[in-house]
Amino acid sequence: MNKKYIKQAFKHEGIQLGNGAIDTIEYELKLQVSRMARRCNDGNLKRLTPELLWVALGRYNNGWNTTNITDFMHGVYTLP
Repeated sequence: MNKKYIKQAFKHEGIQLGNGAIDTIEYELKLQVSRMARRCNDGNLKRLTPELLWVALGRYNNGWNTTNITDFMHGVYTLP
């Protein structure tokens, strides 16, 4: 995501961006990505795939009572 995309998205919705707004948005996006990476690490996830994106998003309550992804990867659990 770059500044041009951010500007276009807000312009498309008719929103004006004040001074520093884009920098603040970029900072928030970096924080979100850092949180996602930390959740993957906490869940012992070695490779993030589209099927496991829920781990990065922090949606651990996928019908399971575990946050340990290794059980899923070894076939102990299957997707609901």
